[in-house]
Amino acid sequence: MVRRIASQVHKQASRLTRSGFIKNLPAWYQAVLDHPPLPLPPREPPSRTSYDTKPPKQTLAAAPKKAQGPHRPLPVSYVEDEIRRQFFRDHPFESFRPRTITEAGTIEEEHPVRGLQWTRLFQRSRNPSSEDAVQFALNLHEAHGLTLSDAYATSIAQFRTLRAVQQVSTRFAALGATAFGARFGPSETTRGHEAENRMLEANELRTERLDDSARLDRRRWRMDDAADRNAWSRGEEYVRLWKEGVRPDYSPALTEPISPLSKFDLAASADFMGTRNRGPTVRP
Repeated sequence: MVRRIASQVHKQASRLTRSGFIKNLPAWYQAVLDHPPLPLPPREPPSRTSYDTKPPKQTLAAAPKKAQGPHRPLPVSYVEDEIRRQFFRDHPFESFRPRTITEAGTIEEEHPVRGLQWTRLFQRSRNPSSEDAVQFALNLHEAHGLTLSDAYATSIAQFRTLRAVQQVSTRFAALGATAFGARFGPSETTRGHEAENRMLEANELRTERLDDSARLDRRRWRMDDAADRNAWSRGEEYVRLWKEGVRPDYSPALTEPISPLSKFDLAASADFMGTRNRGPTVRP
């Protein structure tokens, strides 16, 4: 049987009985006829608790509410979302820190330090994350009864203190390791700068090659001013050279191969000052 609304189940059973699809009436049929279910109110909004609803803003004059559609979902708001949004607004670079999002086979158990026992942020970690700061502010607000502003200010102050201690400790540890002979590789920032410099150098070389090729093209196809511009050989000179087997060479003179020197040229170049057959020079 197709799923129906509760107030229409007995009607559907009555139609199936009249059509002969159901031979015997169900045992609950007469009871439902005697005590029919209450009809649902038309377009009734779902009931919501105050746990996940956004608290109303306190204003001097309440503005008239706009009539919302009957099927429009109601907004969902949590206190930790407001704290998290304010945290990343004050610390935008915390979103660039690497963080694993791999899910294990089971749900991670809640930390044993919580509620009234959690009074300091370092009780969970000496190097807290952004989520630790958000949860600590929420715990101060719900468990210790602090206002949201005081809880957030306390959490942020302890978060910044622990981050400063961790940064100073890391820096002095690196200095001590360097003093004992340790050598650290380039940082991620240095690697990024090196990659950027390599790309810039490659672009400069590519631009120089393009400029050289353009310069050679201008030199290769330079117009001859001495030639008669009005005369046109109709390609007869080109056809004549082609029939004689002469292949045209359009490469510039700079790229032509250098012909090797003979042994006579080498002998002449060795005595270019003419001092080989000259006798000894006598000074007065």
